[in-house]
Amino acid sequence: MKDTMGAKGFGSMVCRDKDGNIKWELNFTNTITNVGFAVIAGLAGNTGAQTAFTYLAVGTSSTAPSASQTALGGEITTNGLGRAAATVSRVTTTQTNDTLQLYKLFTVTGTSTVEEAGVFNDATTGTMLGRALTSSKTVVNGDTLAITYKVKFS
Repeated sequence: MKDTMGAKGFGSMVCRDKDGNIKWELNFTNTITNVGFAVIAGLAGNTGAQTAFTYLAVGTSSTAPSASQTALGGEITTNGLGRAAATVSRVTTTQTNDTLQLYKLFTVTGTSTVEEAGVFNDATTGTMLGRALTSSKTVVNGDTLAITYKVKFS
């Protein structure tokens, strides 16, 4: 029997050109935020009118992640990369349905440099569950950017 519980974020990004060829791909780990843990506690207890985490966003900041952060350092809102609702599911990493998974395929309409990704519970503001650095990755018009973001509870 386990007497502790934790959350670990991780995921991947795949950028494809207009012809479907992989331009780059990467795996990442993230930092779960303090405010994210607070919302998770509220969701678990059905208290505090909390909202589930169902949105993905990318940004331009390479500032190191910290549990005290509440937003991306430089969220991108243009070029087809604005915060968007993800397809949300539970998947199995170790135990049945122990991992929250968010997936979004962005269609890029201009040039941007992606440095960070985050999970949120609102389309424009809300609480950030976690943030990850991606290193400096460029996307251009016609590319697609697939993000799979997971949070494993154990």
